[in-house]
Amino acid sequence: MRTSIVMATAALALVFAATVSARDAGTAQANESTVQEATAGFYAALNAMFIGDADPFKEVWSHAEDVTFMGPDGSVNVGWNEVLANWEVQAKMKLGGEIRHELIMATVGEDLAVVQCREVGENVINGKPIAVSLRATNVFRKENGAWKMIGHQTDKLPFLEK
Repeated sequence: MRTSIVMATAALALVFAATVSARDAGTAQANESTVQEATAGFYAALNAMFIGDADPFKEVWSHAEDVTFMGPDGSVNVGWNEVLANWEVQAKMKLGGEIRHELIMATVGEDLAVVQCREVGENVINGKPIAVSLRATNVFRKENGAWKMIGHQTDKLPFLEK
């Protein structure tokens, strides 16, 4: 009798562990998928900015005071107001062109995610297309059930450096 109780307890423990593991795997897959969607949303907003529209950034970025933007102009912006102001300045430049991301690595947790990628494409400077190829790191935080960008850092672009 004692052996059967031990075996039943062990079996229940295995079933519980498998259930928790499957649930956690499902949550991890869902988080990774929604982080990829948030990343795509950021790059759609970036491309809108190239034609002069910074408004889409208001949807993809957290509006918290701990957000950071270290972009291709070499500036460092901390806090939502500074970050938005930088995007608005860039939008007025109407750089044109288009940038897409090539995923290198995504590390996704329950509430934080880091996406490392290469940003490739082109901008238009003085009417001439200029190739862009940057390393970038994007950091997202889950806020009210949605992944919002809280950090973006890229290499510098010589034609934007201050």
